Amino acid sequence: MQTEDLPGSHPDPHPSDWRQWSVRGDGVDLAVREVGDPAAPAVVLVHGWPDTHRLWLPLAGLLAADLRVVVYDTRGMGLSTCDAPASAFALPRLAADLMAVVDDASPDRPAHVVGHDWGSVQAWEAVCEPGADERIASFTSLSGPNLDHVSAWVRRTVRRPSAVSVASLVGQAMSSSYVPFLVSPLAPPVLRWAAGPDAASGLRYYRGNLHAGVRPPRERRTRVPVLQVALTRDPAIREGALAASDPWCEDLRRVHLPAGHWAPRTHAPAVAEAVRDHVAYAEHLLAGAA
Repeated sequence: MQTEDLPGSHPDPHPSDWRQWSVRGDGVDLAVREVGDPAAPAVVLVHGWPDTHRLWLPLAGLLAADLRVVVYDTRGMGLSTCDAPASAFALPRLAADLMAVVDDASPDRPAHVVGHDWGSVQAWEAVCEPGADERIASFTSLSGPNLDHVSAWVRRTVRRPSAVSVASLVGQAMSSSYVPFLVSPLAPPVLRWAAGPDAASGLRYYRGNLHAGVRPPRERRTRVPVLQVALTRDPAIREGALAASDPWCEDLRRVHLPAGHWAPRTHAPAVAEAVRDHVAYAEHLLAGAA
């Protein structure tokens, strides 16, 4: 797997290459774009906070050579404006948005999903829904764990602590130390001034799901083949939070990439290689089941 990418080595698709439309999600109109071969398997890319679909442009330019790449602005971000309160950003609502895009973009065959940051968190919610494997062929996760899996891991560690598990938990807690600020009253005006309206709007992802602290875990299992791309230079997500999903997945693989949090932009060829390999693996499984 490639570890260093050169600037300009993965040009973004030209604006005229994109096909654009909107999808009605769970009460929100979502701005959707696609590029690539319309007859190829669909890969839906879900961005996180404080990004929009533009995070994926370098990766889309690489994947579009042999896949149908679908991107969208998640609710409250980019062109998918939403004035709803934070409660409308709870994970079941976000997962319903994603499934609306999947159903619209690929009604006749299961689509592949790639998520980054909060895009990965909401994709985890979707792939753990009953019957998700009938609509989602594979899931590639970057920098966004399943919150229920993490919560269950925290509780197991507290009940049966060991030196290794406690050290891993403390490390993740330190990496997540910024969260209290993001759910505080100070965050919206500060981020609106410092980072723009999307950053402030996207705080509803945190407030709609993390306002109560460590949430009681639900039992969330999935049959969808999962690939975790562990970014070893990402200060926000540690290995323990990723490994928390191991007991809950029938088919989970993990590869390590020496890159930081925004690897989809900074290491697009390496991420594209991982995505393409996982898509090929899942398509082989689908062909064998047919």
